[in-house]
Amino acid sequence: MPEGHILHRLAGEITEKVGGVAVHSSSPQGRFAEARELDGLTVGRAWARGKHLFVPFEGIAEQVHIHLGLYGALTVTDVGELPVVGQVRWRLQSTQHTFDLRGPTRCELLTPVEVDAILDRLGPDPLDPLADPEPAFARMKRSRLPIAQLLLDQRIIAGAGNVYRAEVLFRHGLDPFIPGHAFERDAFDAVWADLVDLMRLGVKHGRIDTVRPEHEPEAMGRPPRQDDHGGEVYVYRRANQPCLVCETPVAASSLASRNVYWCPICQIPD
Repeated sequence: MPEGHILHRLAGEITEKVGGVAVHSSSPQGRFAEARELDGLTVGRAWARGKHLFVPFEGIAEQVHIHLGLYGALTVTDVGELPVVGQVRWRLQSTQHTFDLRGPTRCELLTPVEVDAILDRLGPDPLDPLADPEPAFARMKRSRLPIAQLLLDQRIIAGAGNVYRAEVLFRHGLDPFIPGHAFERDAFDAVWADLVDLMRLGVKHGRIDTVRPEHEPEAMGRPPRQDDHGGEVYVYRRANQPCLVCETPVAASSLASRNVYWCPICQIPD
């Protein structure tokens, strides 16, 4: 599932390429009937909160809400490029660019009240410059669940997914299975600040890179990582491979139906 930086990046791309432009809106697949209500309208400034993308239009109060889920993808093509192949839920088209949405969990036209209801369910987003992390810390301190599980709860922190979860815990030497009520304030603050920095880099570069300069391939004389998500990481999807810091095999387990990765030495409990 795309993590929050992808949705923020898509929001920026929509705004850059079709913001302020009257567009043709359609649903080639036929499953987003409201698309025709938007045909000919001018796109406003798209925005994201966590893993949710919102596309407003001038002259109406409703906004399109998109949640990509596990299989969704929003692809942009420029004029003259080959069109997207497959079942397109929503097509947003200007004279220069086409955005094709396929396979999302949600694509719907929502009223302001419905948008607010979604936002009310979400925790603070590290990519929101006005976000207050205090409610996230308070919720974690009231829980006995492992911090690795709590970091994926979008009601606590919106936008962080499995990659950022694994990597930020490694970068701060934190045992993934520490219960939330034992999470110290200084450790939480360091994790939050790191999420802010790492996710901003993710928006900028369109990929998740979490290794420090001294552990990059060139510095260590190792080949670049080959993985679908396309980034240099410490532990994510590196089960049984040597830790880049201590060379201990990276451990992996299942937690709340999601894979969790960690180094048994670098993240050893105190």
